[in-house]
Amino acid sequence: MSSSPEKFSADAKELLELRGLGPLAEKMGIELVELSAERAVATMPVEGNTQPLGVLHGGAHVVLGESLGSFAANVWAHPDKVAMGIEVSASHSRPASSGLVTAVCTAISLGKSLTTHEIVVSDEKGRRLSTVRITNYLKDKN
Repeated sequence: MSSSPEKFSADAKELLELRGLGPLAEKMGIELVELSAERAVATMPVEGNTQPLGVLHGGAHVVLGESLGSFAANVWAHPDKVAMGIEVSASHSRPASSGLVTAVCTAISLGKSLTTHEIVVSDEKGRRLSTVRITNYLKDKN
């Protein structure tokens, strides 16, 4: 997990202890750096997540963005509700073939039944690689 738990909201810390980020995110090497409902940051290695041409797979961008946006939505929903993704889209701007990418997730809307987050994935030079947008439905836990 992340080396910066002081940058996690109290709800984020509790939720991480209860369920973790998930097995797919762990397989992809996603590491949380900052986590709250309003803003979340994570990194992911390019190596091991490439397509046959040697660049970061477009689906890896989406896994990173959706994982981060969904977890931020679940922090917002906690403890009474759970967030479930209902729409995700991604636009890829440039490739990455090495190093770490960083995703910065920003809340666009945090409502009673829906949340929307925008996630910008950048390379180590700060260049935008992709933009992911996710909407989550907030459902009662019972």
